[in-house]
Amino acid sequence: MPQPTTSLTDLPWARGFTDPAWVRVHATSGRETLPSRRVWRGPEPARPLPTGSADLDALTFAAGGGRHTLAELFAAAQTDALLVMHRGTVVYERYLHGYPPHVPHFNASATKSYIGLLAAMVEHQGLLDRTARAAKYAPHLSGTAFGDARVDHLLHMGTLPSYAARPYDKALEAQRYFAVLAPQLRPYGYTGPATIREHLATARATGAPGTEFRYENGNVEALADVLRAVTGTGIAELLGELLWSKLGMDEDAYFVLDAEGNEAACGGFSATARDIARLGEAIRCDGAAGGRQIIPAAVASTIVSGVPDGYPKRVRFPAAPPTAPATLSYHDLWWILNDRYGSFMASGIHGQRLFISPGLELVVAHYGSQIVSPSAPVAPLVPTFVRIGEHLNGAL
Repeated sequence: MPQPTTSLTDLPWARGFTDPAWVRVHATSGRETLPSRRVWRGPEPARPLPTGSADLDALTFAAGGGRHTLAELFAAAQTDALLVMHRGTVVYERYLHGYPPHVPHFNASATKSYIGLLAAMVEHQGLLDRTARAAKYAPHLSGTAFGDARVDHLLHMGTLPSYAARPYDKALEAQRYFAVLAPQLRPYGYTGPATIREHLATARATGAPGTEFRYENGNVEALADVLRAVTGTGIAELLGELLWSKLGMDEDAYFVLDAEGNEAACGGFSATARDIARLGEAIRCDGAAGGRQIIPAAVASTIVSGVPDGYPKRVRFPAAPPTAPATLSYHDLWWILNDRYGSFMASGIHGQRLFISPGLELVVAHYGSQIVSPSAPVAPLVPTFVRIGEHLNGAL
């Protein structure tokens, strides 16, 4: 008889970080393990994507002191899908490991950037003041590390929470978040929070907001509560109303839900690679798609250039993780590369990326099931995307 799981470090999800097969199964089957809510693609027909071709399989890329091909990158990243758009045309599209193109794929923490985009759009509508404290909009957050912070702090991972008086440990808190979200991932005898809001209620500040970067899911979940409060709408419906129903998507997307019926805003979103690329292309085009302005240009065009005072683009404030490039910064839940092409991206665990490079006229959607382990080198996704863009633009 199997023994019950007794430690959070033994959770199936934690073990899955090092098992690409496990990751791949759960990347496309969230609706089979958790309740979910669709993001409606709207009543209009899907907008066709122009399609061309580019011979990228023969390219080689520098990494780790050597050269590699796309096929080698796919193996290292456990790639499930790669779609490259150049100047609005799909020039390369591959699906591996039996992943069907029409099935929504788990986006993991890339979801955070889409929530940041929604917040910026709601702010542009005049419904949200980013200088206000979060508890002004979501009173149930009062007294927590998130409620006492300003909305702008949530958008920049600028809070310093500690949950239930525990010393903060990023990896352990990520596992505890999964236990909150999914009953089947809870250890034997679990008595902790059963909903995201219950989890947030245990967060207390260990330092002043806005003084340090701490990449923490609770910031995004608190921001989602703020958006629900100011719009009177759930996150799935809000994303559908503002974006998904207007971009000519092929498929509905979806969010997984907690026991209270709230979307897992920090990473519970799934969509197809083609639809994520459509979103990226609209952002690259300053918010326009299909002859319409879908995202206000003042929002889409300033994800990089609009980094506010106090968050300069070429220094790490809030400080990026120690393993990040020295020039990497973070704005409105997007990773800013600070390269010469104005590139930025949404990024999630296991290789989920939406890479947007206005200077290279490039959008790349990548889904992967890469293992997370100190013994497994991180696949050089971003350098490869830049190399592809430079090749397509004739720079190399």
